[in-house]
Amino acid sequence: MTKVMQTDCRSTSFRPLLFKKVSLDARAPTTHQTNGKGGGTVKLVGCGPSDPELLTIKAFKAIQDAQVLVYDRLINQDILTLASPHVETIYVGKRCGHPSMKQEAINALLVRLAKEGKQVVRLKGGDPFIFGRGGEEALELAKYQIPFEVIPGITAAIGCAASSLIPLTHREVSRSVTLVTGNVVTGALPAWSGLVNSGQTLVFYMGLEKANEIQQGLIKNGLKGETPVAIVTNGCSDDENIHTLTLNQLNDAAKKLKGISPALMILGEVVNIRASISALISQSVEFSV
Repeated sequence: MTKVMQTDCRSTSFRPLLFKKVSLDARAPTTHQTNGKGGGTVKLVGCGPSDPELLTIKAFKAIQDAQVLVYDRLINQDILTLASPHVETIYVGKRCGHPSMKQEAINALLVRLAKEGKQVVRLKGGDPFIFGRGGEEALELAKYQIPFEVIPGITAAIGCAASSLIPLTHREVSRSVTLVTGNVVTGALPAWSGLVNSGQTLVFYMGLEKANEIQQGLIKNGLKGETPVAIVTNGCSDDENIHTLTLNQLNDAAKKLKGISPALMILGEVVNIRASISALISQSVEFSV
């Protein structure tokens, strides 16, 4: 297993004043209106992967206007400082294998707060509708006639790919991307035959604990053991690390990284482009000295 150094393209410090200068005109609201009463609303807000500067302007405005913030474990604490000093904050973080608030309880909490007339912002790492259970919460809010809005965020696959210099698609290398969760409720990972087609990139969310099953399933169904893999831990943060290896080394690498979260796995020939970009960056630095 090797670790490749790269030029750091992430911000090294959070600069909230950049947000304070935002003065764009408000656009027409996209809240999904229902017949609910009481004046409360819920916004399901994607906060992206860790780095607060990856917030959208719309997400920033929602946070500023919130009366209650309901937030997950992966939300950067700096994001909470963007809210009003009078905001109520409620932590509902979940982590695989650890005691946590059940999703049904979170759903009920959002409904209750909205019925009390509060402006609720539900903060989620990444994007609410990509392995974020945003759909479950939207269904619950609609069921109880609670007005709600979904504000998208940069999902971990996109953020980690950018910060690690791995293009998820690349001409003549990868023409499609498949996002897969390794943390499945049923315990059954997806049908492997559909994941081993050439010319695609695979991205596994929450897959470290299933590394052995992923490795064996892909190899047995035809994916070469030499397929490049990148494991990105703590993506888009100051603690980010990128570990490059091959598919036949995946399980051993996962054992060494056990307990580190969040972690994202990128599989495919596009991983090699990272080294090519880094080499060209190194050359340009040498020539400029």
